[in-house]
Amino acid sequence: MDVPVGKTVLANGVRILTQPMPHARSVSLGVWVDVGARDESDAESGISHFIEHMIFKGTERRSAYQIAREFDAVGGQTNAFTSMEHTCYHARVLDERLETMVDILTDIFLHSVFDPQEVERERPVILQEIGMVEDLPEEHVHVLAGRTFWDGHPLGRSILGTRETVSALDSASIRRFFRRRYQPGRIVIAAAGRFEPGRLLDLLGPAFASLPPGDGFPARTPPRSRPRVAVHPRGLEQAHLLLLTEGLPVGDPRRYGMALLNTILGGNMSSRLFQEIREKRGLAYTVYSFVTSHADAGMFGVYLAVAPEHVSEAVSRVVAEMARMAREPVSASELAGAVEYLRGGLLLAAESTDAQMVRIAQNELHFGEEQPVARVLERVAAVTPAELCGLAAGLFRRSHAALTLLGPVDEPPERLERLLDPLDA
Repeated sequence: MDVPVGKTVLANGVRILTQPMPHARSVSLGVWVDVGARDESDAESGISHFIEHMIFKGTERRSAYQIAREFDAVGGQTNAFTSMEHTCYHARVLDERLETMVDILTDIFLHSVFDPQEVERERPVILQEIGMVEDLPEEHVHVLAGRTFWDGHPLGRSILGTRETVSALDSASIRRFFRRRYQPGRIVIAAAGRFEPGRLLDLLGPAFASLPPGDGFPARTPPRSRPRVAVHPRGLEQAHLLLLTEGLPVGDPRRYGMALLNTILGGNMSSRLFQEIREKRGLAYTVYSFVTSHADAGMFGVYLAVAPEHVSEAVSRVVAEMARMAREPVSASELAGAVEYLRGGLLLAAESTDAQMVRIAQNELHFGEEQPVARVLERVAAVTPAELCGLAAGLFRRSHAALTLLGPVDEPPERLERLLDPLDA
């Protein structure tokens, strides 16, 4: 089932992971950095995301237009993303275009100039991105909820930063952050698809070996959640609700149970919340649960959007289902269905070069080693109903819960807080 993942560590600490997939016609390559939004100071908020944009805006050899044109000319797909703890620059091309992809990605990562004029051109683009999120209540409520839950901690900030911080960043500050934080020991390069590992190492090794060693990385401060209810009035057709409780750190051994608990409660169309909230009662079009895990903390969330007059009923129904998970073990058949759902997702993802590139990189960043799919499936299948019940009882607590509402909400916060009390029953 699992093709062995090769791992090469350069003298300066850069790690290169390779997973050949001979049946594929494409190669996916990602340059990952163990740096994200939580590693920024208050004044630097949004700088990691700004760097993500600027990486594509010109090098010593290529202009921004040349970078885009060269990728388009080989039919390649390229993008980047920033999270709370990582930043990734990735591309996917046909196997015959491997050398071109490596050359461009290496160039933009190692030789971006962060030209002041390009910074000024890109700043309004990012400000528009901030505005776009604010205009989408289903996304903006997640930003507000994170601020509520991780009150005062970097994990509670928007990855995009604020208008004030983004407006204050300049080419010099971006370069300083890049040099200080993009240390070789925090860089992982992952490749999956059709390629010869030795040839790829020959292409990548000399360039990335030239990076000077870093001078240490400041420790991340663990967060503390803050249970409360926060209402953000806004003239919308619907009220957008996000209920958060504490979750698990990414390396917690109970993470397999957490994935199953999420699947059963709100992870798919047969989940309890989807059936109860949408199918049975018609309270919401969209309702789902999710898990977010960081190196030292995590959260579990439920999102839904309802008519203003149904806010109290919707919150009560969600809380009731969460409390039931903590009181009553799930049936064997329900657990078996969730196990099969996760199994199918893992095995289907194994056919995608992009998904495999992401998987092997995240395994290295989170665990320092490969986590074979077969082993993961064994751990998932070994979870018992009693373990799920105990996990829910420990996490779904009133003292861990934060409720954020965005939209036309008339209910006073005090009444909404009382709706969360069944989590302590």
